[in-house]
Amino acid sequence: MSDNSTQEPSKTAEEILGLAQALIQSRGYSAFSYQDVANALGIRKASIHYHFPSKAELGIAVVDRYAKRFRASLESIAADEKHSSMTMLDHYMKPYFEFAKTSDKVCLCGALAGEILALPDELRKRVERFFEEHQAWLAEILARGLVRREFVFSAKPAKMARLVFGALQGALLVKRTTGDASQLKDVTLVLKSQLSGGGK
Repeated sequence: MSDNSTQEPSKTAEEILGLAQALIQSRGYSAFSYQDVANALGIRKASIHYHFPSKAELGIAVVDRYAKRFRASLESIAADEKHSSMTMLDHYMKPYFEFAKTSDKVCLCGALAGEILALPDELRKRVERFFEEHQAWLAEILARGLVRREFVFSAKPAKMARLVFGALQGALLVKRTTGDASQLKDVTLVLKSQLSGGGK
């Protein structure tokens, strides 16, 4: 952003970020333009360039905001030892179900991953970091569940985390393609049954 990046984004900047996120989640990074944002918000393209001089900077700001909010939510629930590991996993899955309620949205970074080779380098790194952080968080929760005897599985937590993360991201993509709302529900039910020992 052209102004001091340590300051809170202005109302206009927040509106730009929110709309850009929605467009990426539904269309993809390559399929929206500053003109799309300007038309939707009723502002001039110059106003967008003032806050985000380049599309790459806008994309980075969108991912940073998304990742920060997701991270804060996960850190908050993980800090409360009273929650069961399954409750924490349900909390993690909640945004995926919110996306699945729409006709076209998927996880922001999941959408970006579909065009990863076409992304600017810094934006690509942000997406990779998001995936790494989420798999690491899931691995910690899964390991916690094993220690507490709340989960039952034989694979290493890091490998199981990859399975859970990949299944959730993939289910959203299939749901958007087919329009079948049961995709995510069925995937999560099977995952939770396996983790709780019900799949044996």
